[in-house]
Amino acid sequence: MAFGWIDEQAELRRRAGLVRTLRPRAADTPVLDLASNDYLGLTRHPEVTEGAAAAARTWGGGSTGSRLVTGTTELHAELEDELAAFCGFEAALVLSSGYAANLAAVTALAPHGSRIVSDAGNHASLIDGCRLARGATQVAAHRDPDAVRKALQGHDGPAVAVSDTVFSVDGDAAPLAELAAVCREHGAGLVLDDAHGLGVLGAGGRGAPYAAGLAGADDVVVTVTLSKSLGSQGGAVLGPARVIRHLVNTARTFIFDTGLAPAAAGAALAALRLLRREPGRAARAGAVARELHERLTAAGLEAVRPDAAVVSVRAPSPEQAVRWAADCRAAGLAVGCFRPPSVPDGVSRLRLTARADLSGAEIERAVRVIGETRP
Repeated sequence: MAFGWIDEQAELRRRAGLVRTLRPRAADTPVLDLASNDYLGLTRHPEVTEGAAAAARTWGGGSTGSRLVTGTTELHAELEDELAAFCGFEAALVLSSGYAANLAAVTALAPHGSRIVSDAGNHASLIDGCRLARGATQVAAHRDPDAVRKALQGHDGPAVAVSDTVFSVDGDAAPLAELAAVCREHGAGLVLDDAHGLGVLGAGGRGAPYAAGLAGADDVVVTVTLSKSLGSQGGAVLGPARVIRHLVNTARTFIFDTGLAPAAAGAALAALRLLRREPGRAARAGAVARELHERLTAAGLEAVRPDAAVVSVRAPSPEQAVRWAADCRAAGLAVGCFRPPSVPDGVSRLRLTARADLSGAEIERAVRVIGETRP
């Protein structure tokens, strides 16, 4: 029977407690949200939603084609200019998602004969970029510059190290300055995914590379997503202008994909301008994350200290993690639930995302619910 193996795989997932299902959410719900990546609380901000609506009224519901044909509007160019300037880079290129941005950057910057050194804790989109690139990938131990150094030694061709700036599972940060120093020892480039750093780290939320003094460097390329702190959708690659020009001509997820919808570009641009005007939102997101961590650990839970806005709480097993998250939701709290294969270490956990707009009472409520429903 065609696709008969699918049923066998489904049964294996069921036995391991790893079945995933879609859960459509209503537009208006009383559930307290600590599951989304809306770090700055901007996705429903009136300026952001009006930015989306105005763009749709002006440019239409879709971009109408790939960026190289009809899918580049003046709005896309405006967003790219302001995003690059805000983060401290020479140029930017907007794509339809952060996933597409990572695939574009890694595949275009790792040609045949190159070596890619990828952190063991990298996001799936970086991993897939490594798999699709023509260079050979070597996985380095998590957050270990010495392991990167060893992987680069003896290679005399093009090379690039690839890492998240803030890892999405536990919210721990990469040692960016040390990674950059190692890459420069060997003439290698550095590609950084700042999806969880933009809007939270760096002066006014300019990102982890900015905070590490790497913004604008000619050997550093950064990818970001517009769907987290900026409350919209899409992704971008930031870096030297010559690198961006190279991506325009070689990155398949840019060349052959429909351009980002104008509404998403308009929302992201409005959020970026709002963040520039209200830089305190970035510091507030970090403060909420630290308070969540302190309260959770004080309650006897095993939580990882956050370096940005992600707070991870360990669960005993995949099945208990699923039950714990379901019990939280039943009590009016939405939390993320990370299980294998989404977690590289095989340890299941609840994943909480701090938001700049959370009140003290909401933080207290979240900690209370998590503690009361613990397995």
